[in-house]
Amino acid sequence: MTSDHNSTHLVAVIGAGPAGLYAARQLASQGVHVVLFNRDIKPGGLAEYGIYPTKTKMKLGLRKQFNQILEDPRIEYYGNLRIGKEGDFTLDELKEIGFQALLVTVGAQGTKWLGLPGEDLLGVYHAKDLVYHYNSLPPFSQQKFHIGRRVALVGVGNVMLDIAHWLIRHLKVDEVVALARRGPAEVKFSKKEMETVARNLDLEDLDAEFERVAPVMRSVGQDVSESKAFILSTLPKAPEPVSGTRFRLEFLASPSRVLGGERGVVRGLEVEDTTLISSNGTTKAKRLGTTRVLDVDTVIFCIGDRVDETFGLPIKWNEFIKNPTPRFPVNGLSYEAYDPDEEKPIEGVFVAGWSREASSGLVGVARKDGENGALAVTEYLQTLSPAENPEETLKNIRKRINHLDQRVIVKEDLQYLEMAEKAEAEKLQVEDFKFKSDSEMLRAIERLKI
Repeated sequence: MTSDHNSTHLVAVIGAGPAGLYAARQLASQGVHVVLFNRDIKPGGLAEYGIYPTKTKMKLGLRKQFNQILEDPRIEYYGNLRIGKEGDFTLDELKEIGFQALLVTVGAQGTKWLGLPGEDLLGVYHAKDLVYHYNSLPPFSQQKFHIGRRVALVGVGNVMLDIAHWLIRHLKVDEVVALARRGPAEVKFSKKEMETVARNLDLEDLDAEFERVAPVMRSVGQDVSESKAFILSTLPKAPEPVSGTRFRLEFLASPSRVLGGERGVVRGLEVEDTTLISSNGTTKAKRLGTTRVLDVDTVIFCIGDRVDETFGLPIKWNEFIKNPTPRFPVNGLSYEAYDPDEEKPIEGVFVAGWSREASSGLVGVARKDGENGALAVTEYLQTLSPAENPEETLKNIRKRINHLDQRVIVKEDLQYLEMAEKAEAEKLQVEDFKFKSDSEMLRAIERLKI
């Protein structure tokens, strides 16, 4: 510690994705000593394990920024440990050790499901698990996923297109159909993401689909031509196809049941037809009761995430509950964890990033929300005296970490791991390389430390 840390505040930031890293930097810039706890060995979160693998330039740029943040001596890093009710430390234990505030930025670790019959069949997956798989996040990187030749994707956002990208340009399946409860005017994907797979679109089928849904769109005042033009505008800059995969978009279709065949394997997806209705200035999907079956052998839900129910904070819907009347609001938003049973905020505990609002935005949004969460924590710290004995508190946490069963990662280890992965990339003549298991990463670190 530098000399001024004898009269500093101590904060634990839990989660080292973009929100946690930028929050740690913001807090450190105010003289706070930050201990950053991370479930994974490597920092970065979804910036490391959620961005599509071919976006190497973006990933390398973010890693450089994260490395610069971790160079700050006021920030300590401990990876490969878990915080939560079933983790290595609970939130209460961290407070007892001596942290004056906890900022939770663990993201949305859970997955959202629709609760349909057949979701437990072999061949039904959530997009997040597959994103983690092809981005080499342990243990997802080592799991087996049985992907068939005809795949249904539920949802029409950018995550759906990431999965379609993988299916079409990497696995080269026969057919991918993306399903939307609503119409083409309400797709959530960006033009840039659609460009990656646009050349595989079945354009005759797209024409027929727009012809089918046009009357419904017009009935609620939606512009058919504009919606179609948006999708077709992705073709000029789309890369050449590398597979014969047929890619289709199917609108006004809500999944109702996954059908199973022999050995509990997916053999089809039942969908219910919907229509659009206007309600209080918004457009909603209304089920019609008529159903049909799509001939698919894999179903992947691309419908967002939810926070971890076992973490140790109260949850409502898919998010940790925030104080409805925050003491330290930032831009009118609450970052304070809240206990609805006690009807009061949980003292000294804050949430930011996807922990505050699940599946909201990409890296830039997470960064800003993490920084805003840090501002709320800073305002709270101004109501407290500095830690009485910060050096002793940090000695205690280091001692307890050293007694954990697993190998806990510190900043020095990350430098060795980066060196090892760069050496592998050079040897294999690839732009980027990642070890696919924790054991491989730990062995690589130990080899270089000798």
